[in-house]
Amino acid sequence: MTDRQQVHEELEAELAFLWRRVRRLSIDLARQVDEGLEAAAYGLLGLLADGGDVRAADLADRLGLDKSTVSRQVTQMESLGLIQRVIDPQDGRARLIHITDDGRSRVQQLRAARGRWFGEALEHWPTADVDTLAVLLKRLNESLSQE
Repeated sequence: MTDRQQVHEELEAELAFLWRRVRRLSIDLARQVDEGLEAAAYGLLGLLADGGDVRAADLADRLGLDKSTVSRQVTQMESLGLIQRVIDPQDGRARLIHITDDGRSRVQQLRAARGRWFGEALEHWPTADVDTLAVLLKRLNESLSQE
C-alpha cells in the first residue's frame, strides 16, 4: 500500500467517524423540535430555509432521498406547523413546500445549537486551524460535487 493510499484510508475512517457523530447530533436536535420527527427532516427544513419554496420531488432529488420518504416527512412537518403546501405560481396544478415562520425559527434554533456544539469542540483550536479546516472542507465538498 502506498503512503497516499494509507492517507486516503485514514481520511475515510476519520470522515466516517465524524459523519456518525454529526448524524447523532442531528438526531438529537431533530428530537428537540419534536420527539417523533425524523433526523432527515432537519436537512429538509434547512434546505427550505436557505432555498425557498420547492416541489417535494425536487427536495427528494437534492437530498438523495426516496420520494416516499420526503412525502412522509413533509406530511409530518406540515402537521407540526413547520411547513405548508402552497400553490406553485408557475403551475396552478402543482404545490410547493413552504417553510413557516415557526419552521424557520426552529431551523435557526437547531443551527445555533449545532454551532455551539462545534464551538465547544473547537474552542481550544487556534483560529487559523479552524479557518484552514473550513477552507479544506469546502474544497473537499466542491470536489465531491463535481463527480
